Amino acid sequence: MVDAIIVKELGKRFNNYHPDRPFTIMEAALSGFRHIMAAERFWALQNITFTVSPGQMLGILGHNGAGKSTLLRLIGGVGKPDKGKVTVNGSIGALLDLGAGFHPDLTGRENAFVSGVVAGLTREEMGRRFDEIVTFAELEPFIDNPVRTYSTGMQMRLAFSVAVHTDPDVMLVDEFLSVGDLRFQAKCLERIAQLKESGCAIVLISHSSEQIEQLCDRALWLQQGQIMAYGEPKVVVAQYVNQMRSQTQQRTSNGSSQVTRSGVQLRMNQNRFGSLEVEITDVLLLPSLEINSGDSLAIDIEYFSPQPIDGLIFSVLISTEDSQVCLETNTTTMGVSVPGIKGKGKIQLHLSRLDLNSGKYFVDVGVYEPNRAYTYDYHLRVYHFLVRSNYSEKGMISPPLRWDVVEGLNFSENNSK
Repeated sequence: MVDAIIVKELGKRFNNYHPDRPFTIMEAALSGFRHIMAAERFWALQNITFTVSPGQMLGILGHNGAGKSTLLRLIGGVGKPDKGKVTVNGSIGALLDLGAGFHPDLTGRENAFVSGVVAGLTREEMGRRFDEIVTFAELEPFIDNPVRTYSTGMQMRLAFSVAVHTDPDVMLVDEFLSVGDLRFQAKCLERIAQLKESGCAIVLISHSSEQIEQLCDRALWLQQGQIMAYGEPKVVVAQYVNQMRSQTQQRTSNGSSQVTRSGVQLRMNQNRFGSLEVEITDVLLLPSLEINSGDSLAIDIEYFSPQPIDGLIFSVLISTEDSQVCLETNTTTMGVSVPGIKGKGKIQLHLSRLDLNSGKYFVDVGVYEPNRAYTYDYHLRVYHFLVRSNYSEKGMISPPLRWDVVEGLNFSENNSK
């Protein structure tokens, strides 16, 4: 069997400009002596080698700036390597940037057709698949509105739906499974599984080690543009998590316990970890600690930063009593930039609908340094809420559902046609 993706000794360099140092005379002259800056070359990727077979899913882990998105773009044909080679056998469906390729002034319908044609489908083929695309994206009332009026989640749903309905041989996904509500995430994962079953090779970038371990056949850990580990997901994830935990523990003090304003007790190295260079001072679950399935939930995170730090990353993880992950999201994957402030700050995650089954759920919150190399403050299974549901079905989610009994269908006649 021919591999769908072959990456061999791949390298990519970029320029790092220093405005306080001059170009060479020749470079300065060619630029008209405008914006005189020195360029320092650095390797964003070095000696990257791996393969992905049809029907296989590769997960890529790494801190921000490790080279993950650069690697995915090169596989998708965006940019050229400075060293080595990338070979892709088959058509590509790519979700590299949220809403990438969408024109804000075109409607959802027009953008969907353009994206489908760019992916290699004819207008007739797109016409046949269009209703299915819109239904999957759940955008029927808004499909003829300009995309600039769409929320981040709506853009994601449309982009994902178009990509998975073009029948790609190779699917590239950059953090898209972290966006959207739980119900739509479950639908996306089901569709990804169908593509994989049909022989599609999939490469997924994720900050969620649990997601990589659960979904992928192979895992690759990138750090500073180089492969740190490549192989079985459980092994690679364990190495990645251990390194991050080690860096966090090196910066974690052995301070005494602390009680938040709302009365929650935090104990270092028990339910709280991090350097505390930025502190999470309180977390509120609103409107109540007990909600009905399908209700909204807001998670208020109050924090204190003694110095302004641009690019703080906040995360929220919701899990069951037996530690199964229901949702993991962070500000980076949602495209939220947190401005640096000195003193008290507050950030809120609003979940418009939580279709969870009855039970007790725990909320972890964290704040990380801008490259996510280590943790400033992480609260582990400190906060929790209860969900009530009218259904007693097994499983994690409790979506709106309905059984319809279709009477009078003659199966013998139907099967004979």
